[in-house]
Amino acid sequence: MAAPLASFALVVGLLTLTPGLDTALILRTAALGHRRQAWGVVMGIQTGTMLWGTASAAGLSVLLTASRAAYETLRWAGVCYLLWMGVQLLRNRKHDSSADGPEETGNPGGWWAGWRRGTLTNLLNPKVGVFYVAVLPPFIPAGAPHLPAGVLLTSVHVIEGTLWSAVLIGFAHTLRGWLRRPAARRVLDRVTGTAVVGFGVKLALSD
Repeated sequence: MAAPLASFALVVGLLTLTPGLDTALILRTAALGHRRQAWGVVMGIQTGTMLWGTASAAGLSVLLTASRAAYETLRWAGVCYLLWMGVQLLRNRKHDSSADGPEETGNPGGWWAGWRRGTLTNLLNPKVGVFYVAVLPPFIPAGAPHLPAGVLLTSVHVIEGTLWSAVLIGFAHTLRGWLRRPAARRVLDRVTGTAVVGFGVKLALSD
C-alpha cells in the first residue's frame, strides 16, 4: 500500500490546497474568533469526507453515477442548503462584541453547530461522492481488501485536510484585531455569503 498511499496523498493534497467552499467556511468562522466552532466545521467536513470515502469503498456511492435521479435529488438538496446558508450570511447584521471565541462571547451552538454545518455542507455535495467513485478505486491495489484499503486511503485525505485547516485557522486568528470592527465583520459575512451563494449557483448549473 506504500506506493498507492503516496500517490493518493499527492492527488488529494493538491485538492485540499485548492480554495473552495470548505476554505471559505473555515476562514470565516475562525476569523470571527469562534475557534471551537471553526474546529467543529473542520471535523464536520472531515466526517463527511470519511463517510463518502467509506461509502465509495463499500460500493454505495456508485448509486450517484448509476442513477440520475439519486444524483439530481442530492444535488438540488445541496443547492437549496448552500443558497439558504449564503443568504443567511448576507442578511447577518448581528455580531459578537468580542473576538475571543464562543466560550467567552456566548456564541450559540459552538462546536456542535460548526460540526453540523461542516457535515451537511460536505454530504450534500454530490461531486464529492462522484470524486471518490472516480478516484478511489484505481488506488486500491489488486487483491487488497476493498473496504479497509478504501478507509485507509480516505484517512490520508482526512489527515491532510485537518492539517491544512489548522493552518487556515492560525492565519485567520491574526485577523481578529481587524475584525473587532463591526464594519469589517459585515464585509466578511458579505464576501463569504456571496461565495457560498456562488457555489450554490455553480452546483445548480452543473451537469
